[in-house]
Amino acid sequence: MSELSSGLSQFIGGRHVPSASGETFPDLNPATGGEVGRVPRGNAEDVERAVAAAEAAGPEWAARAPADRARLLDAVAERIEGRLESLARLESLDTGKPVSLAQAIDIPRAAANFRFFAGAVRHDETGCHTTPGVLNYTLRRPLGVVGLITPWNLPLYLLTWKTAPALAMGNTVVAKPSELTPLTAQALAEILDEVGVPPGVFNVVHGYGAEVGQALVEHPRLKAISFTGGTLTGARVAATAAPQFKKLSLELGGKNPTLVFADCDLERALAGTARAGFTNQGQVCLCGSRVFVEQSIYREFVDGLVARVGAMKVGPPDAIDTQLGSLISQAHREKVEGYIALAREEGGTVLTGGARPTLPPPYDQGAFLLPTVIEGLDPGCRTVQEEIFGPVVTVHPFRDEAEALALANGVQYGLSASVWTGDLSRAHRVSAELETGMVWVNTWLLRDLRVPFGGIKNSGVGREGGRHSLEFFSEARNVCIQL
Repeated sequence: MSELSSGLSQFIGGRHVPSASGETFPDLNPATGGEVGRVPRGNAEDVERAVAAAEAAGPEWAARAPADRARLLDAVAERIEGRLESLARLESLDTGKPVSLAQAIDIPRAAANFRFFAGAVRHDETGCHTTPGVLNYTLRRPLGVVGLITPWNLPLYLLTWKTAPALAMGNTVVAKPSELTPLTAQALAEILDEVGVPPGVFNVVHGYGAEVGQALVEHPRLKAISFTGGTLTGARVAATAAPQFKKLSLELGGKNPTLVFADCDLERALAGTARAGFTNQGQVCLCGSRVFVEQSIYREFVDGLVARVGAMKVGPPDAIDTQLGSLISQAHREKVEGYIALAREEGGTVLTGGARPTLPPPYDQGAFLLPTVIEGLDPGCRTVQEEIFGPVVTVHPFRDEAEALALANGVQYGLSASVWTGDLSRAHRVSAELETGMVWVNTWLLRDLRVPFGGIKNSGVGREGGRHSLEFFSEARNVCIQL
C-alpha cells in the first residue's frame, strides 16, 4: 500500500480517523490469499460522523459556482491520470484482476468520469417555457448529503461514476466502497483532498454492508442513495429507503444475451463474444454470459469460441501476458464452481475450462478459475437463468429471429445485450425488441458517457450517465412569473 499516504482508515471531514469501534478486518489479495492491510470496521456511529461532516461542508460547496467545482473535478482527473500505474496496482491488489486491464480500462475510465462531468456541469442548462404574459423557468439545486454504495468488481471506475456528478451538482458525499476493495476509494479521498476539495465534501466509511451500508440507507438525513450491486441487496436497499422517500438509483444484476446471426462477420463476432464473456474474469454486470447462435453456423462458431477461450492465459495479475486474473475471493470461486457442477447435473457439457489452473506459489493460493464454456443446457435451467458473475458462458442454438428474441428475453434480468449481424434492418428490428436497457450491435462495452445507462426488469431502477446523472443528483424547481 505504498501508493497510499497512510494506512487504511475512515476519511471523515478531511481527516484520516480510525473506526468508532476500533475494530478492523483483513483486506486480502485474492490472487495470493495474503493480507494487504487492515480495514476499519465501520458502524452507524461512523456513518453519523460522516453525515455530520458532509452537512457542515454542504452550504459552502453548494454555493460555489459550477465552473469552480468543474475546475476541481478536472484537477482530480489529471491526478488520476498522473497516478495511472500506482492506482492500477492498488486495484489489482484488491481485485486480483490483471494490472494491464486496470491500466487500460479501470483507471483511464475513472479519470474520464471526472473530466466528463466537469464538462457536463459547465454546459448544463435548464428549461424555460413562455406563454403570453407568463414566464416559467427551471432552477436546479443540490440534494444535500448523498450516499454512494459501490461494488468490488470495478471499484474506482464505479465510485468515480457516481462521485463526479454528485460533486459537480453541489452535493456532499458519504461513500461506502465494498469491504473487499477499499484501497482505491482511500486513494480517491486523498486525491480530492490534494486538489483542494474542502474537508467534509467527500467522506469514506469502510465496513461491511450490513453495518455501514444499512446504516447509510437508514440514515434519516441522507437525501439519496445511488447503489450498484446485486439484485437481492438492491431489493433490501429499496425496501429500506423507499418509505423515507429518498431518491434511489439502483444498478443491479444481469444475465446478458449475445445474439450471433449467420450473416455476421464471424471473426469479429468470435472476438467480441469472447471479450464480452470473460473480461474481468466475467465479473462485469454487462458480461454476455448467454450466447445464442443461429443453427446454420452453430458448430463452427462454438468450435471457434472454444479454441479462443481455451487459449486464454490465466495467471499472475502483474504478468504482461495475463488475460484473466483471479476471482474476487475464494468464497466467490466456490460459488462459481458450484454453478459449473450444477450445469453438469442439469445435462450440460463443459467444452473448455471448468477447473482451477495450476500456478506457481504464491498464486497457487489464489482464487483462479479457468474460463469455461458449457453447451447442452435447457434455456430454462438454473445455470442459464441465474447470475453467476464469473468466467462462465453457456452456448445455445436458435432457428430464427423470433426464437432468438424469445430466448434472449426469457430471464428476469434486462441490463444489456449484444447483437452480431450484417443486416442493418435486422439490427434495428432485434434491438427494438430486446428487453434490455442497452444494446450493442457488432460491438460490446463501447461507452458514450452521455447516453442513458441502466436496466429494466430485475436489473435496476433509474438511469445514470450524462444529464440523467445530473438530474438524479439535483432537485428541479419550477418558477412561474406572471408578467
